[in-house]
Amino acid sequence: MVLVVVGCTAVGAALISRTNARSDELSDRIQPARAAVLQVQKSLLDQETGLRGYALTADHSFLQPYTDGLASERVHTRTVRALVSDDPALLADADAITRAAAAWRRDIAVPVLARVKTSGRLTASGTLMDRSKDRFDGLRRRFATQTHHLDAARDQARARLDHARHVSDIVFLCMLILFVAAVVALGYLLHAMVGRPLGQLRAASDGVRAGAFRNRIEVGGPSDLRAVGAAVEDMRARLVEELEESTGREELLADQAEELRRSNSELEQFAYVASHDLQEPLRKVASFCQLLEKRYAGSLDDRGRQYIDFAVDGAKRMQVLINDLLTFSRVGRVHDAWQAVDLEASFERALGNLALVIEENDVTVVREAVLPEVHGDPTTLAMLWQNLIGNAVKFRSPDRPARIVVGCVREEAGPGTGDGSVWHLSVTDNGIGVAPEFAEKVFIIFQRLHARDEYEGTGIGLALCRKIVEFHGGRIWLEPVPDGGTAIHFHLPAESGAQHHAAELAAATAALTAPSPTPPPPGAVT
Repeated sequence: MVLVVVGCTAVGAALISRTNARSDELSDRIQPARAAVLQVQKSLLDQETGLRGYALTADHSFLQPYTDGLASERVHTRTVRALVSDDPALLADADAITRAAAAWRRDIAVPVLARVKTSGRLTASGTLMDRSKDRFDGLRRRFATQTHHLDAARDQARARLDHARHVSDIVFLCMLILFVAAVVALGYLLHAMVGRPLGQLRAASDGVRAGAFRNRIEVGGPSDLRAVGAAVEDMRARLVEELEESTGREELLADQAEELRRSNSELEQFAYVASHDLQEPLRKVASFCQLLEKRYAGSLDDRGRQYIDFAVDGAKRMQVLINDLLTFSRVGRVHDAWQAVDLEASFERALGNLALVIEENDVTVVREAVLPEVHGDPTTLAMLWQNLIGNAVKFRSPDRPARIVVGCVREEAGPGTGDGSVWHLSVTDNGIGVAPEFAEKVFIIFQRLHARDEYEGTGIGLALCRKIVEFHGGRIWLEPVPDGGTAIHFHLPAESGAQHHAAELAAATAALTAPSPTPPPPGAVT
């Protein structure tokens, strides 16, 4: 196409240049030369008329046309010679007229002027005047010849111009046909060399996209297209390798998931059995120790009764510990109970469970805002409130009335809290507080900051709270209160964020865990 365009441009430029040359020859040389010849003729006629009038009247005013015509003749003669300098015939005509005019002035005009100046006017039929007429008739014949030659040159120039235009029209039409043919040929060539291989590449890519990963992609055509095909084939081969590796990993993961499912089932059965088989001996130990104390109370001294109390207390604490461990292990394994949970209702449920403790210790519970609705497990969320409020009551300060403030604000999610907005909830008390260096330790299972004779419990409460919050896609942390007390803050995903996180958790663990066919009964929460 580039060669066609360049060739057509060169031919078109040559034709246009040729046509312009023919047009310039006619408009810039022949026509101006004819006009200048007419001016030369007029100038010589003015000279002859002025000379004749001066000869007949001896009036010097009649010499003005002669003088003006002489000056005009010289100017227009130079113009004619310049215009016809490249045509020998026309230049010869101009030279002949110039020589004839000069001979007329030398042989007729100058003698006439001298005789009139010395002898006065002449008669119209005098010898000089007759000779002037004959000479000027000869000039007219030369003018006629020159005009005839100029007309012939004009006609030839017109013919050449018409021929150039006709040839240009034909050549431009041929160029148009050639250009259209080149476009059609190029289109067919592109279709054969590029379009068809591209179609093959697209069909092969569609086959791979449809699942035929084993089909090799081979593309012909130009080198660039073959390079694209090779790149696509490399990508397909890489996908096949990745698919094989992924299939192997999936099979391994499936085997591990099956093994984990079996292991989880055995662990749940073990936990269920442990919750019954371990508690039954503990109940027997406690019961028989109490019977022993009752039956042999008179025979036992204070140390013996103390030993029996230690045994009964240890058995009861072991029962509480076993129940707490079962509760802690069950959090995060069941997703079927997830639903829209009104935190206001779960909070009231927790307050109802703690109503007696709150009333006995004269604790004031204040809510700064209405609690929202989230997506989660209503039972574990109620356990969350019960543990947080219960801890605040348990670790109240003996120096001032206990006061618990529950806050709630909605804010944009920060680092580590997922996408979207979150509910920022807090439980703030004015109790004994926690030192800053223990802010993380209190959330570790079995970690206690006080002796058992000071505060009861197993050290699982806040660890259970952390597990519940993280199970719902949030995070929990502790901040000391400057005036004494503790503030427990936690985030829960708001609206769609919580649902999305729950769906991700359910999808991620569905293949790994399965609910026990005989789940153990819920244990007590301390």
